Amino acid sequence: MLTAAAGMVNALAFLATERFVSHVTGTATQLGMSVASFWLGLDVAFVIGSFVLGAMSASYVIDVRGHAGKRPLYALPLFVTAALVGGAGVAGTRGAFGPFGGGADSPADFAFLIVLAFAMGLQNGAVATSTGMVVRTTHLTGPATDLGLSLAELLFGPTERHAHARRHALLRAAKLVAFVSGAALAVPCARAWSYAALLVPAAAIALANALSFVDLRALGRAPHLRFSTRRA
Repeated sequence: MLTAAAGMVNALAFLATERFVSHVTGTATQLGMSVASFWLGLDVAFVIGSFVLGAMSASYVIDVRGHAGKRPLYALPLFVTAALVGGAGVAGTRGAFGPFGGGADSPADFAFLIVLAFAMGLQNGAVATSTGMVVRTTHLTGPATDLGLSLAELLFGPTERHAHARRHALLRAAKLVAFVSGAALAVPCARAWSYAALLVPAAAIALANALSFVDLRALGRAPHLRFSTRRA
């Protein structure tokens, strides 16, 4: 669900401004290509820095607090992500960022990108930190590489490794499908609601965050909902 939401946010950012926000590779390429324009390069650098700052913030409230003996705030980063994405959608409908689909030509457009980039960095950092740096949800280069490695192990590796490779291949393939599906869903939603379409991934992120604390095993044993004390 988080990967699909990231795909939708990324697609909506592109449809609104012709810029991506859920990963750094394309933005870093734009930074290199904008060396002839100082102000454009500065704006692009702020988008990259915002993503990094989001990841840093997630690590602080989860990992750094835990090492300091404080209670990790597992839920906070993703709820803030949902609030930022939804808030950007509401602000856009009220004219804060200029016309939807007009490209990134003004400080307001880059403010929109900076908010979404921070939100995506926050989400990616939260999931990566909570899973021991195993899972990322906002970009596909790493998962696609891992999929290729898992398929090679499944096809050519020792038999005792096949079950492990199959699980990892299915996880990575599911992430690819989810991201693409989220991006595909963004197109009709953008046509219908423009900036307000961001409320859809915002709701999905909030729901995924809430569900990650539900002890699904307990649901089959008890007539009432019970919540896990640690992150799934």
